[in-house]
Amino acid sequence: MTRVQEQDAPGSPALLALAGTHARFPARSVTAGWPVTRADREETLKWLTCAPFTSGSAGAQKGRALGLASLLDWLEDQPGDSWQDRWLASGADSAGRGWRDVPAGWLASRGSYSDARLGRLSAALLTVICADVVRPGMSWFAGSVMRGGHLVTGMQAGRDPDGFARLRELCDRDPHVSPEARAHVLHRGAVIVGAKGGLLRQITVGDVLELLDAEASAHAKPMAHGSGFYRMLHRMGIFEAAAPQTLRELTSSRQRTPEELIDRYDLACRPVRDLLAGYLKERQPALDYSSLRKLSAALAGGFWKDLERHHPGISSLHLPAHVAEAWKQRLRSRQKVIVTGTGAKAAVTVERISYRQCLTPVRAFYLDLAQWAIEEPGRWAAWAVPCPVGAEEINQRKAARHRKSRMDARTRERLPVLPVLVRAVDERRKNAGELLQAARQAHPGETFTAAGQTLTRSVTTRPASEKVWADDPVTGKRRDLAVEEDLAFWAWAAVEVLRLTGVRVEELLEISHHSLVQYRLPGTGELVPLLQIVPSKTDTERLLVVSPDLADVLSVIICRIRGDSGAVPLVRAYDRRECLWIGPAPLLFQRRFGADNRRICDSTIRNMLNTALAGAALAGHADGTPLHYSPHDFRRIFITDAIMSGLPPHIAQIIAGHQDLNVTMGYKAVYPDEAIQAHLAFLTRRRALRPSEEYRTPTDEEWAEFLGHFELRKVATGTCGRAFGTPCIHEHSCLRCSMHWPSPAQRPRIAEIHDNLIARIAEAEREGWHGEAEGLKISLAGARDKLAQIDRRSNPAAPVNVGMPAIAPRVLHAGGQT
Repeated sequence: MTRVQEQDAPGSPALLALAGTHARFPARSVTAGWPVTRADREETLKWLTCAPFTSGSAGAQKGRALGLASLLDWLEDQPGDSWQDRWLASGADSAGRGWRDVPAGWLASRGSYSDARLGRLSAALLTVICADVVRPGMSWFAGSVMRGGHLVTGMQAGRDPDGFARLRELCDRDPHVSPEARAHVLHRGAVIVGAKGGLLRQITVGDVLELLDAEASAHAKPMAHGSGFYRMLHRMGIFEAAAPQTLRELTSSRQRTPEELIDRYDLACRPVRDLLAGYLKERQPALDYSSLRKLSAALAGGFWKDLERHHPGISSLHLPAHVAEAWKQRLRSRQKVIVTGTGAKAAVTVERISYRQCLTPVRAFYLDLAQWAIEEPGRWAAWAVPCPVGAEEINQRKAARHRKSRMDARTRERLPVLPVLVRAVDERRKNAGELLQAARQAHPGETFTAAGQTLTRSVTTRPASEKVWADDPVTGKRRDLAVEEDLAFWAWAAVEVLRLTGVRVEELLEISHHSLVQYRLPGTGELVPLLQIVPSKTDTERLLVVSPDLADVLSVIICRIRGDSGAVPLVRAYDRRECLWIGPAPLLFQRRFGADNRRICDSTIRNMLNTALAGAALAGHADGTPLHYSPHDFRRIFITDAIMSGLPPHIAQIIAGHQDLNVTMGYKAVYPDEAIQAHLAFLTRRRALRPSEEYRTPTDEEWAEFLGHFELRKVATGTCGRAFGTPCIHEHSCLRCSMHWPSPAQRPRIAEIHDNLIARIAEAEREGWHGEAEGLKISLAGARDKLAQIDRRSNPAAPVNVGMPAIAPRVLHAGGQT
């Protein structure tokens, strides 16, 4: 079953999640009156002109008293029994950013308007709020220009000195909370106290949500450090026990009931809506949430909502032939946004490849109703009608063959250029790291050059920020080199792990530090490092052997994400398919966002791959168009390459985690079966023509000679990879030989030989021994090549103890096989 487009739903998942969250965590309501707001003018003025609302300057105190008098005069002219009632009646609370126009009009009507008088009145409002005389709404605070530290200072002095001191201390002790973030945290706390009253410890989760909603309505962009504000309040221990630890957990989509899943599409026919909700309830025990959500999208969105849109007033499942045919015809195509040659975006109509898969849930729906009508006629018999989708219409044999052909062509096109992609992402990672390192060492305004690029360190107003900005003189754009390096690294890590393991993208993101385990071979006692893959699509756990290349990649990843304590941070991950939060785990694919460590999601992996491919500019063989890799392409390439390299298909099935061998063979993209069989027959005939002596059992002397060959391949600087029975083609001048595999432990010896060759070449040229010099130069080139090979194989990062045995260096055996 494929997912029918869910964007037809009128409400986004985020809005629906927030609606449910508001119901679980309601905000506090402002009471009708409290003692301070019901005081008379004389008591209020006396309260506002005493400590802690006084100023240290006599002149400032006089101006404050004049402003308070004007403010109270304005409020007294408004109807109401309390200062809060008069504030609301004035209309200033709903005016938001333009609230000053309300008292300005009042001053003008009395003939006493002046900028100085309006300024004193506006400043007096801050004192009135801090004294809890009036409580403006969240929307007023979000839309007004009351910023800076005056509100925080007033609230800390007059309302909750201990609470604000504790909140400030928590922010100062957190190394990930910048001074800017601390200011936002304190300001938001002061806003909630000013709007709801009480102290900081009385703030609820609902209050935080109400403030964030008000900020989202008042500003085009989300206000910064909202998650940090929630986290600091949570650390204060003031929230209820059921409150999540992070704001993301609070606002993320939750699992919805069948009724809520159907109501996303706002169906007009209530009986059909109830029928679909009841059908989902019946199917729910046998389906996971992801499948249930896709089924609701197919039936409510792709089927019935489409019928209501084109046939208003429809109320029966018994569809006329022309209505059913028109619906199928619309389902055959879909809208796709493409980029034209001029760079503009255009919507075009393309064929829906999964057309038959979209018909399957509708046919199953009708057939289930017919079957249930026999078992429970009182509930389902009224809906048992002929199915508009015939059995032949969902026959996918031909579609499966077409899909196999497309996937095979896609794999064959991408497999040859995979090494190019690997080199490109690795080079991109190294260049981004060099640029970031050079930028951090440069001073603001200083020009630096690294990785073939010349940039200028940007002059910013926030030098302590984690971002590293640099200006590109070629494009004229400002680049965040820290983000570029982060994206380049994780793109490289994703490509390496995907191509070396063949895991699914959801399995990739579930790999943790605990996934690295050991296995001791019963016969030899050798420890083999294994990678544990948690159950995913098939609910089956499996273990993969960790190759040396994969061990290097995992080691680099662990080095990067280790915290200050040396341990991999624990992060909570959100499963977007099941809409559930997974418990804390030391996941390897995690990044830092501000003060939080978060798991990388699959959509981010795809975006990273697209960005990396845009820089690699890989072109297809057929028409030269750029190639695009999806995470699943690496899985198909891995299985194809493994089977073509001789791995038995049933072993490949276990490694891939498939329950059916036919699925594994479906991933394998090779030549047609007829060509394979013909090739095997040709090999059999050719073998029959060769002398039979070549296929006899070797004698003891021949076997001893074969084993002795491997002893003769050991040389001082490494290992010789020449095949059995072949002489040394370079007369034991190993540094010149391409079959020589240098040992990293012998690098000093090779370096000594390199330096000696340079001295001998200089002597030969000085003495005029030109023939000797030419031969020595060939040996010198070979020594440099061996040193370069050792350096490429060396791990640039410091050794990391990942709980696995050390990986022995690769040794070439007979025939050049590793």
